[in-house]
Amino acid sequence: MSPSRASDFMQCPLLYRFRVIDRLPEKPSEAATRGTLVHAVLERLFDDPAAERTAPRAKAMVPAQWSRLLETRPELGELFAEDPGGERLSRWLGEAEQLVERWFTLEDPTRLEPREREMFVETELESGLRLRGVIDRVDIAPTGDVRIVDYKTGKAPRPEYSEGALFQMKFYALVIWRLKQVVPRRLQLVYLGSGDVLTYDPVMADLERTERKLLALWEAIRLATETGDWRPRPTKLCGWCDHRSVCPEFGGTPPVYPLSVSPRASAEDGQGRMGPV
Repeated sequence: MSPSRASDFMQCPLLYRFRVIDRLPEKPSEAATRGTLVHAVLERLFDDPAAERTAPRAKAMVPAQWSRLLETRPELGELFAEDPGGERLSRWLGEAEQLVERWFTLEDPTRLEPREREMFVETELESGLRLRGVIDRVDIAPTGDVRIVDYKTGKAPRPEYSEGALFQMKFYALVIWRLKQVVPRRLQLVYLGSGDVLTYDPVMADLERTERKLLALWEAIRLATETGDWRPRPTKLCGWCDHRSVCPEFGGTPPVYPLSVSPRASAEDGQGRMGPV
């Protein structure tokens, strides 16, 4: 399980099915691709000596990183296929440069030496559930304190929604704790879209609650996989979903379920129990 897929299921079980089981294609979006581009720039910037990590230098890296991204993912060029004059692409790249520049008002890269960048992490819990993900940045202080940092190119959520925003960070903190036996000192979300920094200092009880939540979530996913019962959960986010044409909430019909359905699991679901997978 990754933070993204866990979030998919919490947002809408049917979305999880479309992405993980049916593997339906999704068109790249300008917003998501811009986020990938900005992340690439902020990662590569730390290849330079500290004194050279300046805003002009970072902004100048945007076009080159875009070209590099196109080399590895040429399908992204379709985003601007109907932009023969290049005006929309130029504006889009300018927006990416603004996000990169704003980062310098939130953090000082000349004073940072990340231990890890785009760090792939994976661990297996005692239950057998395997957790994995990619952390944008890991800082380790001389005292040994660990800080996990994640860049967001959107705007910071309202305070009442901050817990949802921190879910991904607590997920990563749990993985680090299980891998290194160290509870991260700080979780930090850097919102480049609004210029905000959200921080949270976890304790062991937080991570234990997160683990219990993930185990319950995984049990729900296993049950849905067995029974084929993937129910849509309509929200305002439906407007951005690529799968409305096959979603019952919008009059569509999902593809034929590609996995076998267990009659026993369906029966036990009605009794509030779950059979083996």
